[in-house]
Amino acid sequence: MKPLVRAITHVQVAIPAGSEDEARAFYGGLLGLNEIPKPSELAKRGGCWFELPEGTCGQLHLGIDPDFRPAKKAHVAFLASDIAALAEKAQSEGREVVWDTADGIEQVYIYDPFGNRLEFCADD
Repeated sequence: MKPLVRAITHVQVAIPAGSEDEARAFYGGLLGLNEIPKPSELAKRGGCWFELPEGTCGQLHLGIDPDFRPAKKAHVAFLASDIAALAEKAQSEGREVVWDTADGIEQVYIYDPFGNRLEFCADD
């Protein structure tokens, strides 16, 4: 049987209300993602959206959660071309960075300004 699900169009990460500028600095500045406009009706809810590189799931949506709690276990995993440089840049900006090679894959966890865990795997 052919699967009914064909692809992921976006991934959503929760952020606290009023934190869009800090989110833009991290996701746009540190990670280098390009912000894309939200549809006007959805923009009223706050948050911001970023385009992910071609060949990935498409978009990263940062959505406002009034009962925000950071995702400490659940996470999005990204391929990155130079995770050592990314980790160094994140540390220089005061971000929490945790290296992990337990499964034989070089990866680093970087926590966004709100405590959400993001995984970055070496793309080589």
